[in-house]
Amino acid sequence: MKPIIRFMKRNYKILIAVVCLSATLFAFNIKSKSAVDPEKDKLLLELLTFVIEKGHYNPAVIDDNFSKGVYKDYIAALDPSKRFFLQSDINEFSKFELDLDDQLKARDLTFFNLTYDRLMLRMEESKKIYKDILSKPFDYTVEEDFNVDYDKAPYVKNSAELRERWRKQIKLSTLSSFTDRQKNELDKKEGKEVTTPATSSITDKQKTEEDKKVKNSDYVVKSDEVLEKETRESSLNSLNESFGFMNDLKRDDWFTLYINSIMSRFDPHTTYFAPEEKERFDVSMSGKLEGIGARLQKKNDYTEISELISGGPAWRGKQLEAGDLVMKVAQGNGVPVDVVGMRLDDVVKKIKGPKGSEVRLTVKKVDGTIQVISIIRDIVEIEETYAKSSVVEKNGVKYGVIYLPKFYIDFENKDGRDAGKDIALEVDRLKKAGVKGIALDVRDDGGGSLSTVVDIAGLFIEQGPIVQIKSAGRKKEILYDTDKKIEWDGPLVIMVNEFSASASEILAAAIQDYKRGIIIGSKQTYGKGTVQNVIDLNQFVRNNSAGDLGALKTTTQKFYRINGGSTQLEGVSSDVVMPDRYSYLKMGERDEENAMPWDKIDAAPYATWTNTSKFDQAIANSKKRIENNIQFKLIEENAKWIDSRSKENTYSLNLNKFKVAQNQIEQTAKKYKPIVDYKNNLKFTSLPYEMEGFVKDPVLKEKRDRWHESLAKDIYVEEALNILEDLQSKSIAKTGIVAGDKKKLVKS
Repeated sequence: MKPIIRFMKRNYKILIAVVCLSATLFAFNIKSKSAVDPEKDKLLLELLTFVIEKGHYNPAVIDDNFSKGVYKDYIAALDPSKRFFLQSDINEFSKFELDLDDQLKARDLTFFNLTYDRLMLRMEESKKIYKDILSKPFDYTVEEDFNVDYDKAPYVKNSAELRERWRKQIKLSTLSSFTDRQKNELDKKEGKEVTTPATSSITDKQKTEEDKKVKNSDYVVKSDEVLEKETRESSLNSLNESFGFMNDLKRDDWFTLYINSIMSRFDPHTTYFAPEEKERFDVSMSGKLEGIGARLQKKNDYTEISELISGGPAWRGKQLEAGDLVMKVAQGNGVPVDVVGMRLDDVVKKIKGPKGSEVRLTVKKVDGTIQVISIIRDIVEIEETYAKSSVVEKNGVKYGVIYLPKFYIDFENKDGRDAGKDIALEVDRLKKAGVKGIALDVRDDGGGSLSTVVDIAGLFIEQGPIVQIKSAGRKKEILYDTDKKIEWDGPLVIMVNEFSASASEILAAAIQDYKRGIIIGSKQTYGKGTVQNVIDLNQFVRNNSAGDLGALKTTTQKFYRINGGSTQLEGVSSDVVMPDRYSYLKMGERDEENAMPWDKIDAAPYATWTNTSKFDQAIANSKKRIENNIQFKLIEENAKWIDSRSKENTYSLNLNKFKVAQNQIEQTAKKYKPIVDYKNNLKFTSLPYEMEGFVKDPVLKEKRDRWHESLAKDIYVEEALNILEDLQSKSIAKTGIVAGDKKKLVKS
């Protein structure tokens, strides 16, 4: 069992369950592995339901209501746009709506097999439909519209209605794309040649032709007929690629979708990881992998190198380049295997491998030449995973900004990199650089390891509780910072938003409860107050010839603030609320159907920082600045407009009416252009050690330059620095005991 949160004690309830289950499952031996292995699927269901019922914090009752929820989620996941299934299919499927609980208990795959086979059939039929539709020109003069609210749309009654739905969907996609317009506007702003993406609309193409004519009076504008044909060709290529991706999916991938429709009924964060997904999860948590250090993407039947990871063996070798197409893969001196037409996941498996091993890639270069490139695999660190910092000077005073994308940890290597150690290092570097305040940015940080939260919070306090943990049927556990050393005792601001979740919320809550720093950002954070453990399912089966069974990430505990409150659903409320463009959209835990409830427990004894008289004034100053700031007012207005736009689902398929509507949207959007054009006139720089590395790593320099450019356009960072400036007058020191006795702060 590999918990996400390593700091916790082992979940003994699960361990006891493992012993009980071992008696019956360790002897299980699947004799053969075939393309369709129902015995493996049944075993997987048995393992998952047993482990989740014994180990989940509060497992749902598997009954008819549970069955209805699984049915609804699964059918919606199979066909979210309602462009495959007919109403007759749904009528047939619905007979099982109240039976899925019984099928789960009986390891019965009847419903899954029925839906899978039917989906494969409908997908093949749909290929013929869209290809036929795109073989003929669209008539954009017809008065018709299309509603994209698929949740409320009925299933079609027959093949004719299905074809009509496809026709309108495709016609709308060829008319225009708001994102394409945004891209063009951004390119023009930066002085680039206006380009037309592969999936662009006919109106975008017309606009591009007009722009070309303005720049070149000799340029002959293409006719509407030519543009219409090009648009259909682009749409056809896009759909072919989309269906090619779906064709690459194996039956196991669809079965994983079915399983996770079951798992999500327990809570939003309980998830089955198929082997490949488990590997990706481990990489995302540790920020490293063993391989060549290249990102791959599918390009028709080919696998294309989309990016080289800075510092990796492929990057160091300087032979492989972005844009190269991988034709064959060989292991050392082995026979090269043709990978053209192979699914992307399978190509990745062949290219990845243990440190020190050789892989030889036969690639087609951008210039058309064929080369065989030998690469010795190594440990590759994904730089984007890790914390980074910058220094900025404001009114003659230096401040530090630290960005933490996630609370990462290497589960397999206790001496490996983790967020706690890295943040401590960044803080030390900033201190040596002479900063007088630190803004720690955990916006969009979805969480990670709880042990790193305790370590990071401990950098800013002397010692004391950081978070409380509660397991079902057991007494609460308090996790403490026991190190008396304070790494940073100066002004501190924590930046959050609606996507700051889990570990981010624990950190923000602890800093807020201790009154150690000021929390700024969205009205509240995401609201995830639960703890998950990752449990390897392979440990339960002996002599397993079925292959890797994957893992289960399941909710085993809830965490609470040291003041006793839960962050579940409610999140952490910012001390200073700043307008956000997406603040009115439903995106938090409270908007999840199966989210666990909010509750509270007793507070832990802890000591707050006193002599914080500047806090209240700094918060008041910030609120006043925001209230009077034209840019923040514009952001708030834009947020309301975005919310109103999200409710508009019907689009005209008449070209003239569509243009009028899009022009109105474009004109309104121009009003909010100052939001993306904003600059705070602050200069952000890297620390000296990083600047030295830029000489050898220009890719890293480019990434840091882009980050600094984004910081220089970030009004939220600017306000964080304003608050740090307001906190400068007096040092913030810890005195006195507010809750409990000092002796009780040490865990017995």
